[in-house]
Amino acid sequence: MAKINSHKSTIFFNLISIIFFVLMVSVTESRVVGRTATTNPSLVCNKVVGVNSGDTCFSIAQQSQLSSESFSSINPNLNCDALFVGQWLCISGRTT
Repeated sequence: MAKINSHKSTIFFNLISIIFFVLMVSVTESRVVGRTATTNPSLVCNKVVGVNSGDTCFSIAQQSQLSSESFSSINPNLNCDALFVGQWLCISGRTT
């Protein structure tokens, strides 16, 4: 009977140890991610425009008096080959 209780307490101790380790790692990871996120600049968009039929990134940048570089910087991850009618694009913004 003593061996069964000893085995149960060993399993319990191992389970508690694993849970503690997982919690410790997750807290550490969240702190690292938090620091990384604050060092990356974030975009603040002040004005947007909806894409109309026939619009291109170049035409929208021209109408908004933006250089191609400025337009791209305030619209990161934009695929200009896949614009669709009604898509919102930033035409005035800054990074913080």
